[in-house]
Amino acid sequence: MLVSKAYLREERLSDRDEWPFTVPAVRELGRSGLVFSRPVTFLVGENGSGKSTVVEAIAEAYGLDARGGRVGRKYVNDRPRTVLGESLELELTDLGYRQKQRTRLKQKGYFLRAETAFGFMEAITQNKLPGYWSEDVTTMSHGEGFLHVFEEMFAEPGLYLMDEPEAALSFSSCLSLVSLMHRLGRSGAQVVCATHSPVLAATPDADIVELGDDGLRRTSWDELDLVFHWRRYLDDPRAYLRHVVDPPG
Repeated sequence: MLVSKAYLREERLSDRDEWPFTVPAVRELGRSGLVFSRPVTFLVGENGSGKSTVVEAIAEAYGLDARGGRVGRKYVNDRPRTVLGESLELELTDLGYRQKQRTRLKQKGYFLRAETAFGFMEAITQNKLPGYWSEDVTTMSHGEGFLHVFEEMFAEPGLYLMDEPEAALSFSSCLSLVSLMHRLGRSGAQVVCATHSPVLAATPDADIVELGDDGLRRTSWDELDLVFHWRRYLDDPRAYLRHVVDPPG
């Protein structure tokens, strides 16, 4: 592992009445922080719970662009850091300190943000930027492109961050990513992933943090709201659809 804790220093906080500091999960970063106890951590919660906001701030605090890419290299050089990214502090492990002492190009880390990944991958391919991948991902499906990036960039002990990577992945591709994350965790790397996917969140030995109205709550896969609702929906879709689909008239 490279990062042991993410937190907000009191003197770095902006106005607590402004977003994103009004989000309960972000407020808790200022109270007790988020401790990382296992190599693979999932941030799970509803839209608006702050999981993407938190994972992108961790990326920026570590030296990654909030729009995605590898450590030490900016996607958009003149893009200012987010308010939370400027305020977040990271406690590094011994391995994390050693990594940060390495030259910029030798540091290992990557942030894949589904929202901007397609454009970023296309830009890397078209401009043939060094330090990434050589294959033309524009000739692949989105899911195949994502998996290729994972295989090429998530290969050594480093800090790997993902925001809803399941957006482009099929069920079987999600299982491939589970296998990769599990291997990374056992290799000394660290993974932090914001997700809506019960498949990804079931990665063995992972730590699961649920974000909600009460802030941050460690939980188990079986106790996740998303697991409860997916189980019920797959068992009887009508139990949910009758509330959102008008009956035939």
